[in-house]
Amino acid sequence: MVRRLSARLCWSGRDTVPVETVTLTPPPALSPTLGCDAVGIPARHGFRLLGHLPRKGCVFADTHWWWWIVPAGSDAELTWPLPAHYAKGARVPATDPQLIHWPDDGSPYTPPIPLYLMACQLTGTAPRWAVGIGRHA
Repeated sequence: MVRRLSARLCWSGRDTVPVETVTLTPPPALSPTLGCDAVGIPARHGFRLLGHLPRKGCVFADTHWWWWIVPAGSDAELTWPLPAHYAKGARVPATDPQLIHWPDDGSPYTPPIPLYLMACQLTGTAPRWAVGIGRHA
């Protein structure tokens, strides 16, 4: 479920600190037909989000972050608020994340729009949609 990759981060442009990067993958029984990205939220907000989202897909967690699996491209037309972290390909900076929530149905995904709106609410940020969304030519 978690594939390990190696990565290094630069601090102050001089020193490098090894950081483990992993790719989160849903369990084999849950088919990710739309590809996988992940949205990370600091762990201090994890239970609150989990309790308020109308539908939850696969959720992974480690000590510092909780990661929700979303369909690939769920960052299109959205600006995810800080401190949320959007990870393309579900490649996340994490230490031994574990699957902590298995969805009730056969889809590994958390719907991105309710997750986005909850992340905005948690951070006190107004949702930002791309200009022209909803306009018809």
